[in-house]
Amino acid sequence: MQKLTFKQLAPFLVLAAVAIGAIFIPSLPNFDDGGKYSAADISWLIVATALVFLMTPGLAFFYGGMVHRKNVISTMIKSLIAAGVVSILWVVVGYSLCFGPTIGGFIGNPMTHLFFKGVNSGAPWSLAPTIPLTLFALFQLMFAIITPGLVVGAVAERIKFTAYILFIAMFSLLVYAPIAHWTWHPEGFLFKMGVLDFAGGTVVHISAGCAALAGALVLKRRQSHMQHLEVPPANVPYVLIGTGLLWFGWFGFNAGSAGAANSLSVSAFATTNTAAGAAGLSWMFFDVVRGKKPSVIGFCIGAVVGLVAITPAAGFVAIPQSIFIGAVAAIISNLASYYKSKSTLDDTLDVFPCHGIGGMVGILMTGIFATKTVNSGGNDGLWYGNPTFFFTQVKALVIVVGYSFVVSFLIFKFINFILPLRVSTEEEELGLDATQHNEKYGRTPLTA
Repeated sequence: MQKLTFKQLAPFLVLAAVAIGAIFIPSLPNFDDGGKYSAADISWLIVATALVFLMTPGLAFFYGGMVHRKNVISTMIKSLIAAGVVSILWVVVGYSLCFGPTIGGFIGNPMTHLFFKGVNSGAPWSLAPTIPLTLFALFQLMFAIITPGLVVGAVAERIKFTAYILFIAMFSLLVYAPIAHWTWHPEGFLFKMGVLDFAGGTVVHISAGCAALAGALVLKRRQSHMQHLEVPPANVPYVLIGTGLLWFGWFGFNAGSAGAANSLSVSAFATTNTAAGAAGLSWMFFDVVRGKKPSVIGFCIGAVVGLVAITPAAGFVAIPQSIFIGAVAAIISNLASYYKSKSTLDDTLDVFPCHGIGGMVGILMTGIFATKTVNSGGNDGLWYGNPTFFFTQVKALVIVVGYSFVVSFLIFKFINFILPLRVSTEEEELGLDATQHNEKYGRTPLTA
């Protein structure tokens, strides 16, 4: 038997320490309903939470279908493994960092809800008073899970599995948690500035997109990219399945962010579907205008870009304007993807052009088309005569882009310093399915 190194033992030892420590946490009774919670709201948020979770395997199919067949499994597991890593981190300290009592408007107190202390029996979240705090915490967990999973697409086909697990943990604690606190906690400094992000344009998509850009820069180019080799998609039907699951799950992502089964959740549901449809068509038709044939993958990518762009705006804009948001976001991301393809940047699956740029477009479109007619708790945007709010959104964009890119870049550099971030040239040639997991996709040779 091969002798294990400390680096190989470390992940298991950390999990063992957490598991053993958890048995000493006192058990508390569950929340007392007392008639203050709404059964309808609880039911809807349980469904919405499950829908958002479904987006993570959906993302795995979406990404897995687009990479080379020798890297399908390794790409898919890197998205799905976040469900394990982030779930444990969230219970231990992640929720507390995001939604615990604020420390200067920048981060939550990590000790307040350590190991979910007081969550199952605590008072409801102030902005979701009709559901138990535990349900609110679980709903928010699903956002925290999918965010580092998005980054996978930029670093696919060349990053070590163990290195990516460490990235998930560090990104969740050092990038996602602070930005979530700034944006969604009532005492967060962006929240107090008046920034509006209904379901995660800044917290999820801009942060993941900028982390993807940082990862692509640190990891540098794949051999196939440097040799200008075409990488055929492994399985286009996987991309279709992934898109369908993402679209379906996104209804929970956006409509669930209303925090209740109410008119706002219905409006967010409608804007989400409308923007996705408009963006899918916009991307496909714009490709045709540029001399290409209508592409299955093009429609799928466009639909996802529309879902990204409407995310921050879903509960603040009206349904007709969501058509414009989706259509414009798809064209901008399409052009960004095209110009990226002409550069030396090797963002494998265009995460930055689609999620990063899409999130930026969405946060700005919120600043333009938000209206109190849809959500009295929101604001009127530039289109309705309020340029001040638009510039508030611009400031938030600059802050989140700068923070998420710089910190993510440092995280990737730190990981590369303590353990190899990238597989060897030989491992890259053989494929990560075989070299990282000793598994293969389908019945074809691993080097096909």
